[in-house]
Amino acid sequence: MGRRARPGGRRITGPQAFLLAASFLITLGSFAVLPYMSVLLHQRLGLGLGTVGMVLAVASLVQFSGGVAAGALTARVGLRATMLTALAVRTAGFAVFVPGMTSPVLAVVALFLVSCGAALYLPANKAYLVEGSAEADRPRLLAVSGTAFNAGIALGPPAAAPLIVGSPTVLFSCVTVLFALVGAGHALLPAAARPEADAVGADTGDADGRQAHHDCGPPPFAVTVLSVYVFMFFQHYLALYAVPRTSAVFYGAVLTGHACLLAVTQPLLARWTAALTYRDAMKVGFGSMAAGTAVTAHGGYVAIGAGAALMCLGEVVLFLKNDLEALARSSSPPAVVFGRQRLAAGLGAFASGAVGGQLYAGAEAAGSTRLFWIAVCLQGLLLPLLLTAAARRRRTGGHLPEAGRRQERKRSSRE
Repeated sequence: MGRRARPGGRRITGPQAFLLAASFLITLGSFAVLPYMSVLLHQRLGLGLGTVGMVLAVASLVQFSGGVAAGALTARVGLRATMLTALAVRTAGFAVFVPGMTSPVLAVVALFLVSCGAALYLPANKAYLVEGSAEADRPRLLAVSGTAFNAGIALGPPAAAPLIVGSPTVLFSCVTVLFALVGAGHALLPAAARPEADAVGADTGDADGRQAHHDCGPPPFAVTVLSVYVFMFFQHYLALYAVPRTSAVFYGAVLTGHACLLAVTQPLLARWTAALTYRDAMKVGFGSMAAGTAVTAHGGYVAIGAGAALMCLGEVVLFLKNDLEALARSSSPPAVVFGRQRLAAGLGAFASGAVGGQLYAGAEAAGSTRLFWIAVCLQGLLLPLLLTAAARRRRTGGHLPEAGRRQERKRSSRE
């Protein structure tokens, strides 16, 4: 596959362009099915809601935590082979869904195959995009990749709505064919480029200066856990809050608008986000999420819509900056870094689901679910401060060399 010229001398290679298109198609196919799994498992196959919840929770945990296995697999077989393996597993999973519509056991097996394939694919996909690219190009590539994924998330559910209830086997057959074709395209990809000598250091100066710059904040793994933890309160519990106050149609419009806004703003803000220091990115990101939950607490159409927009800004800044910071601080291959980031996201989502249920129940018992959003707002403001303070104490408590401690004291005095 050839190369395509980009303005200002920057280029997207043919393989990168294919992966971006594949990211959209893969997410489109996945989200034509996965958002409806609770309906299919409960209403069509007769599983109890408790069982359905447990199945979906474990499948989500596999999908996130399994990203660590992707790093180990790429070290053995390479990025292209890992993506091919992942797509073969996901294709098999969607194929098993066809007879699975008459068997709960097969449906659950199919869901876990799809989850395992997703766990392997995303870290390898993102690593292939940035492998061999200059550090200055990484924000743009990762942002456009996020746009492709979010566009698929936005369009998948409405595209599948006409088929999911009346003809689910037709839908699963179409998605199986789609994944098989996308997998065949991946087989034509060249091996991933080796990192260029100037790709790591040319844009940022000497290694010592770059390391000192990137060490001035909490570890990206911990910040990612906290970012997803705060964001998933909005993702998990907005429906319970918004639908009774507005309507199911408006709630669906908010989700679609949120995904579309992400798709548009991620590439537009990529360079600005990359230029932020990690501390400033945390201030903007967590501040936006805290403001979004505070606004949501007012209820009503305008407040919920504005809250979703503010949450979107926090997500755009934090999720991209966390990945960039993790890449910059680590000497591990990108696939390993992205696998760890997926694990962090899974831990944050799991903690949010566990804590959020108790918080929402407590707010209902107190007679006002608005208290739930106030509690989330306070967490979004306080937890990042505590994490930053803990990281600062760790650095100034003997974990930095003397030169690093002097630099930290100077930075603190300026602040």
